[in-house]
Amino acid sequence: MEERSSKRIKPTMEKEEDPPGTPHPSSSQLNLPPSMTRPTVSLETQRINRLINSNQYHSPSKPIYSDRFIPSQSGSNFALFGLEPSPKKEDGPGSYAGMLRSVLFGPETPEKRDVVTGYSPSGNIFRYKTETQRPVNSFAPFGCDEGPGVSRSPVKSPRNIPRSAYKVLDAPALQDDFYLNLVDWSAQNVLAVGLGSCVYLWNASSSKVTKLCDLGADESVCSVGWSLRGTHLAIGTSRGTIEIWDALRCRRIRRLGGHRRRVGALAWSSSVLSSGSRDKKILQRDIRSQEDHVSKLTGHRSEVCGLKWSYDNRELASGGNDNKLLVWNQHSSQPVLRYCEHTAAVKAIAWSPHLHGLLASGGGTADRCIRFWNTTTNTRLSCVDTNSQVCNLAWSKNVNELVSTHGFSQNQIIVWKYPSMSKLATLTGHTFRVLYLAVSPDGQTIVTGAGDETLRFWNVFPSSKSQSRESGIGALSFGRTTIR
Repeated sequence: MEERSSKRIKPTMEKEEDPPGTPHPSSSQLNLPPSMTRPTVSLETQRINRLINSNQYHSPSKPIYSDRFIPSQSGSNFALFGLEPSPKKEDGPGSYAGMLRSVLFGPETPEKRDVVTGYSPSGNIFRYKTETQRPVNSFAPFGCDEGPGVSRSPVKSPRNIPRSAYKVLDAPALQDDFYLNLVDWSAQNVLAVGLGSCVYLWNASSSKVTKLCDLGADESVCSVGWSLRGTHLAIGTSRGTIEIWDALRCRRIRRLGGHRRRVGALAWSSSVLSSGSRDKKILQRDIRSQEDHVSKLTGHRSEVCGLKWSYDNRELASGGNDNKLLVWNQHSSQPVLRYCEHTAAVKAIAWSPHLHGLLASGGGTADRCIRFWNTTTNTRLSCVDTNSQVCNLAWSKNVNELVSTHGFSQNQIIVWKYPSMSKLATLTGHTFRVLYLAVSPDGQTIVTGAGDETLRFWNVFPSSKSQSRESGIGALSFGRTTIR
């Protein structure tokens, strides 16, 4: 800016060298006294003249620069202010002034002469008028964070997730074994827990404890799994057998064989029960059939420790101690998809209830990662290093969030926001690996189990819009009791 000013002053300095008798038109225009016709006055008057007659004066050699920007109608977005383009001459200062008056004073815009003279037909233009009062952020030039027609919603405060368990149950003889699945929560709001050789049922509505069965001293419980309706419970044993129990009558109705070693994973799909074993096999069983199993799935090279059916019952995901995650369809005897990125055992598996084909899996101590897959397009989506052994995963059915439980070395529980995978809460309380996880039927509460022989209940997810805020699990019944 300083260089430009010095260059524009130079022709004026040449003008000062004219003979003393040379007349100066600027002096007569300004009506200056004869005593003020010195060269310095000539310099100043010429500068003033150029400012006054800027519309008529143009330098023959250089363009005129200005510090004001006057937009043209062709480049102005009049729809943003709810205005129609003015029929006045393009690029004139009147179009911008009229638009600014309309934005500041509303549809009843005073004329320019009224603003200058202070006269308005309606009186004081700044008087209080209820019908034209608008919030400050409605003046478009000063607050255009949101476009027209978009309502400004209040900012939601982060959901408060309690950092401590509201209820603790003592669970003596709850095994500290990464490959087992000893806790499950039914649609009837009943929790099944395998303790040693026994299975206990805890009614979350009444807190009543029932001993369902005792397998005897030579056999132990390795897995439990409720049917979709919550009326029948499958129990996998250390001898490779599976027992089907009627939970309402506390009566065993089937005993199924087929596995040569312990059954650590179970998953229901309608009337089909899938079982995974240390013998590396997955057996598909239709409880309506007289046969022990209707098909055998082979693909893992080590113990099968994770099994989950998708929500549409079309795909079965399995994880094993061979670090593999496999996906099967309803009719395949070989996996249709193989994922080999994990570097440790894959026990934690969860299907998203919100997006078809979205699958999450977690690796053990040497891996520590949660990975996401799209089984519809066979796409690897993302990976998050949790810095701790991933033992379980569960997706919320009410919101797009999921919870993970961990072992070595922090024994924590983490609530994640998907897909950003930002941590909403980190919960601690268990002193051993958090090996077991189940979600309540209303989707609000989780129960976790660990080798410290405790079951802890946490409120981590919000309720769905169709449900009341209070669940039926007795969320306000604080305290510590025993399950046996």
